[in-house]
Amino acid sequence: MAQALLPLKDLVEAKTRLAGLLSASERRHLAQCMVEDVLATLIAHPAFSRVTLVSDDPGARLLASNYAVDFLPESSLGCSGLNAVLQAAAEQLRDPVLGELVVLHGDIPLLSTSDLDAALALWREKGGLVVGCDRHGIGTNLLVSHGAEIPRFHFGADSCARHLAWADAAGLPATVLTRPGIGLDIDELEDIQLLLATAPSGSAGRTLHMLDDSGLATRLALTLGESDAAAQRQATQQ
Repeated sequence: MAQALLPLKDLVEAKTRLAGLLSASERRHLAQCMVEDVLATLIAHPAFSRVTLVSDDPGARLLASNYAVDFLPESSLGCSGLNAVLQAAAEQLRDPVLGELVVLHGDIPLLSTSDLDAALALWREKGGLVVGCDRHGIGTNLLVSHGAEIPRFHFGADSCARHLAWADAAGLPATVLTRPGIGLDIDELEDIQLLLATAPSGSAGRTLHMLDDSGLATRLALTLGESDAAAQRQATQQ
């Protein structure tokens, strides 16, 4: 069996790179819907006997309760910063009996049970560290390790390369996993455009419903259309 650890930053501060397009309340709503899609996928997977949400967001405890997952207040860990928080949380969750520890972000709404199958299968085949990279091959959206051998977390800039370098220095095998459901994290307008264009039927249900029902999908399409038209005018003038 495996367990998952999902960090959640304060949703009020979520997705600031979309601030030019979405209001603070819209960004919060979008971030929560994405987290809910990820949580729904995790609890639907039979290999996960435990899922822990670590956060100080005011709504995180209720969110964890709604999905029947464990809740760990970030403030109880006595540290700050994503990597330090994950390190402390993973140490608390250290459990060799549960096997794999999967650490993942909450902004990958296309995550599917087959993506989790692939990540777990690859770790069981290769061992060490499995790095689920973003679609650019630069960031890390998912990390699989042994539940008793907590890795050193290096989320942030160039995290994929940094996780691989850590594994190499530690003498552990490391494997990169590239899958659309793991790779598409939503940070910018282009990411939302790709989500709307490529989401398989039945995936990212809460996120897509929020984008459509709120009118954001239509608004973003208009914004993209205006951007494309401006780019074409500029090219014509050159």
